[in-house]
Amino acid sequence: MKRTVTSPPSIIGTLTPPGDKSISHRSTILNAMATGEATVTNYSPGADCASTIRCLRALGATIERLEEPGSYLVKGVGAGGFREPAEVLNAGNSGTTMRLMSGLLAGQPFLSVMTGDSSLRSRPMGRILSPLSLMGAHVHGRDGDERAPLVIKGGNLHGIPYTLPVASAQLKSCLVIAGLYAKGETSLHSPAASRDHTELMLRMMGAQILEDGLTVTVRPGNPLSAMDVRVPADISSAAYWLVAGVCHPNAKVTVTDVGINPTRTGIIDALQAMGAKLTIANRRMEGGEEVGDITAESSELRGVEIGGDLIPRLLDEGPILALAACFARGATVIKDAAELRVKESDRIKSSTQELSRFGADIQERPDGMVIRGKGGLRGAVGQSHGDHRMAMTLGVAGLLAKGQTEVRNPEIASISYPGFWTDLERLAGSM
Repeated sequence: MKRTVTSPPSIIGTLTPPGDKSISHRSTILNAMATGEATVTNYSPGADCASTIRCLRALGATIERLEEPGSYLVKGVGAGGFREPAEVLNAGNSGTTMRLMSGLLAGQPFLSVMTGDSSLRSRPMGRILSPLSLMGAHVHGRDGDERAPLVIKGGNLHGIPYTLPVASAQLKSCLVIAGLYAKGETSLHSPAASRDHTELMLRMMGAQILEDGLTVTVRPGNPLSAMDVRVPADISSAAYWLVAGVCHPNAKVTVTDVGINPTRTGIIDALQAMGAKLTIANRRMEGGEEVGDITAESSELRGVEIGGDLIPRLLDEGPILALAACFARGATVIKDAAELRVKESDRIKSSTQELSRFGADIQERPDGMVIRGKGGLRGAVGQSHGDHRMAMTLGVAGLLAKGQTEVRNPEIASISYPGFWTDLERLAGSM
């Protein structure tokens, strides 16, 4: 399949991206672990979050789809209510599903096997298997316990102090969940801040989750109470429209009901450092998460250096940030981002290859990219590399580049944003 995109004379409009993937995953996993029933609304419609529901159902959780689109009733099984799955659990393309479910499975007194698609089976899993093993779980994987499929025989966990090798919310959440099933405290120290949706939700459900700077401590024992969750719109999905708004010469785009948790707003900080005109209105709290409406307007961007503690807060937005840098004056350096190489694609390599097709002056580095802005791009034929975020980045590149752009294998965007191409056409004036 392919999608053809051309740059419209203006990009004006308001839209609401789908529900936040990270919060969606956690809303079903944590409520399934709890006692009671909860309604989850605005659940992400993407394939990744469907994988989480599929795995939980295979473990005996009852998750019913309600009439309202994106709404589910989750009936918690409590601390000891999961059952051994009769089949191999399939996480599809979802690293979040595999890593968070591994923490849950490590706490269960039965055997589980979990796999995923070819992309997920190539991604690093040793970073979760090692600490889970230290906690007492029997865990194994392919390629020297580094890759899926994973075999997990859980139960009899004990808490540990552990320093995370990278600032990863998926790794941290995996160990926090496992820590709820352990005897004694689990203390986790991160090298930098990462998204904290798991900690926020668990505290509201009654868990003892303590934070001291970059250290999170889990004190097991308190039962979890199911909690209704209204999932905010996903800022990682909103990022595509924010970049379209600031880079197009005649644009004003508003994305509504977006989660603006400070651990997730690195893309806003980076764009504002580049001179982007971004405003946030209607700030409010919903279910422990900050939410707001973000407006992006045509801006004159300048090159900046982006690295350090900011990177974990915008890792998913690496490709679209590289696209924004193509429209800035001067050089933009993205560094300390080697983690981009182990996503659905090697996003450093794929971003460099694909944006080069559009005429970008972009250089690959081991831990990032250097982009020297030219103020514009020309249309090209781009490959998605089987990566939803690359497909969407190329779609926005087509909105901004002169001439015609063709995106190959665009359907992969449905992994996180099934309505992406419809929203793109609507903003562009139904091309």
